[in-house]
Amino acid sequence: MFSALKERLSRNGKRLSEAIKGEAVLDENRLDELLFDLELALIESDVALEVVDAVKADVKAALLGRSFGRGADLSAIVKQALRDSVKKVFVDGDLLEIIREGKRPFVIVFVGVNGTGKTTTIAKVARLLEREGFSTVIAAADTYRAGAIEQIEKHASNLGVRLIKQGRGADSAAVAFDAIEHARARGLDVVLIDTAGRMDTNVNLMDELKKVVRVSRPDLVLFVGDALSGNAVVEQVRTFHQYTPIDGAIITKADADAKGGSAISIAATLKRPVFFLGTGQGYDDLQRFNGSWFVDQILPL
Repeated sequence: MFSALKERLSRNGKRLSEAIKGEAVLDENRLDELLFDLELALIESDVALEVVDAVKADVKAALLGRSFGRGADLSAIVKQALRDSVKKVFVDGDLLEIIREGKRPFVIVFVGVNGTGKTTTIAKVARLLEREGFSTVIAAADTYRAGAIEQIEKHASNLGVRLIKQGRGADSAAVAFDAIEHARARGLDVVLIDTAGRMDTNVNLMDELKKVVRVSRPDLVLFVGDALSGNAVVEQVRTFHQYTPIDGAIITKADADAKGGSAISIAATLKRPVFFLGTGQGYDDLQRFNGSWFVDQILPL
């Protein structure tokens, strides 16, 4: 994972440390010139432009006007400046701990565009929660896409998790409401609500999502984003956030993502935790995520 970003940051960090070797004091123009390669490396790795600007500003602030003694480890100084800047992007959170401390039933709505692997991700989360001792029920509230109910029903059957459903074309909010009432009546811990994957430009479906959220009154709304979608994911996050507050994210297809910039872009745009990475098609292919771990992957000490 993230091999391209790791390689580019390593290469540019070495170039920067080599370039500043021998400089008496780094002035602003010289530093801007040296940071141009870093800017390109981040952009090419799908890091959002505003994040690129923030990282550059942080590194610049760490180096501007400094003089480096003959024995200074310039490579370590540059790497630490990069590590500190990238780590600032992330807000860490533990989904399991949030659920443990929350009310019952704890309600989570999953949102995202078509094709991100949202339904499979819900199954993975259900698997994790059941293994951690939580009882769960899934609401098949994607009543729009052909085959969606059958898909989530198959997952629920494989996992031995109860599914609440109606027919295709049914009121999604009613399905979500029924699942919550089912959980409340049977003392279940967590309700996982699937919603129709929708393009962020589909106003009718986005309005339907608002209704689902209004009726279900979720404790968390999680955005499921595709690591391979590049900078398009930034606009997706912003649009969904306009229709319903997003409380965190899960990034899918991370195992196929060499660039790594989408994780940074989603975290920076949301200013909320990225809880998990999807790393495969199996139910156990869900990896907990935090900013320190990510920084260690792309900028190892």
